Amino acid sequence: MKSLLVQLPDPAYRALNRVAPKRKRAEFIRAAIRKSVMEAEEERMRLAYLKNPDSETEADDWANAEEWTS
Repeated sequence: MKSLLVQLPDPAYRALNRVAPKRKRAEFIRAAIRKSVMEAEEERMRLAYLKNPDSETEADDWANAEEWTS
């Protein structure tokens, strides 16, 4: 696992200490990074689909879809 040194302004550091105690801080930060990366990737995909949407011929035809049973 790689390490990363990040400097925070004092207000951000105090806020981090309020929401993530010292023993849970690293996992909190890792989770925040994972969430932020996922959101950025989803936004990139959304913009790509807006720029180049599926045509009607490429889209799935759900008119005759079979009923799903578990």
